[in-house]
Amino acid sequence: MEKIQVTATFPKIAKENLDEFKRLAGDALKVTAEDPGVPQYDWFFSDDESTCVVRETYASSEAVLAHLAMVGETRGTMIELGGGVEVEVFGNPSEALRQATAAMQPNVYTFFQGK
Repeated sequence: MEKIQVTATFPKIAKENLDEFKRLAGDALKVTAEDPGVPQYDWFFSDDESTCVVRETYASSEAVLAHLAMVGETRGTMIELGGGVEVEVFGNPSEALRQATAAMQPNVYTFFQGK
């Protein structure tokens, strides 16, 4: 399975950071809007808007790496504004992707079966 799915959770967005967080989220979406390697990049907020979950699907590990390069500075600021980030990776990420995301300490779930 080459496809990689990611769930990124920003767990604690302070009210005073919400507008800036949303602005940066919009910037990140614009960067990926026309990228065929990113067929899903959906943002969700909890009812009180203190938590944001991003559901992402990538064509491959290389597509994730390209995305990370495009949103580099924005990602760091969003992690600060979002109270950190919790990352789950689903699929079979390449060694290069594992190394590039090691600092985020993602939980990786390798593919077993499905349709």
